[in-house]
Amino acid sequence: MGKLMNGIMIKVLIKTAEKIASELDSKAIVILQDIPEEYVNDITLPVIIVGNNFDISGKIKKIPIPQNLDTENTLNLISAFLFEHEILQEGDSFIYVTQNSLGVRVIKKGVITVKGFFSSAQTVLQRVLEIAIELSIEGREGIKIGTLFVIGDVKKVLKHSHQIIPNPFKGHKINVLDKDSKEIIKEFALLDGAFIISNTGRIFSAGRYLDIDSKKLDIMLPPGLGSRHIAAAGITKLTEAVSVSLSESGTIRVFKNGIMILEYNPRIKY
Repeated sequence: MGKLMNGIMIKVLIKTAEKIASELDSKAIVILQDIPEEYVNDITLPVIIVGNNFDISGKIKKIPIPQNLDTENTLNLISAFLFEHEILQEGDSFIYVTQNSLGVRVIKKGVITVKGFFSSAQTVLQRVLEIAIELSIEGREGIKIGTLFVIGDVKKVLKHSHQIIPNPFKGHKINVLDKDSKEIIKEFALLDGAFIISNTGRIFSAGRYLDIDSKKLDIMLPPGLGSRHIAAAGITKLTEAVSVSLSESGTIRVFKNGIMILEYNPRIKY
């Protein structure tokens, strides 16, 4: 009965969203939960479904964003996706639908277009974000964790870094998408240095020091961010990688092209 009621409610909300979109001349409808495509097949506007799958080939586009990410940052990422893929432009609006509510979001000036952020490797980034969020909330053995994940462009990333401890992943084919990998990653997050992860999710290394000269790269970060964040931003300016940093304060930051594109602290209620 509960599942039936949820299905009826989301259908009603989607129909209402379609009417509001028509009234406001909104350009897209975003569903912030995984739903069957038949719920939105009749909608003429572009539809984005946030769930576990990645498929942006058709009118109905599916993108994975961690479910434990807050609504504000989820909407920021969706705005960037819509802008990057030229579905919406600055000043356009979209209607978003949650499990029990509706909202309107306008693409604002300065929205960061993060080329390549939404790609076939997005499931890897999603998994890393989920792990970072869990580490932020739980820590490890009562210890607050600070760590760094670098995803993609492995050859160049390795070229601009060096090992500071013996590599615990050498000779092993451990992938972040493997069910059993999460606890292993959390354990090695206690080590200094960065995790180096391929676009397919294979962990090449942990305990890696990123050789970043912030003065040469002219990295601009908000005041108060230290060497880990400089390294996180710098490696994405030197390479095509995306980096995810977690500070001891619990704040998670994502960097692409030398720019911070997401900042979120799951310990704080927004």
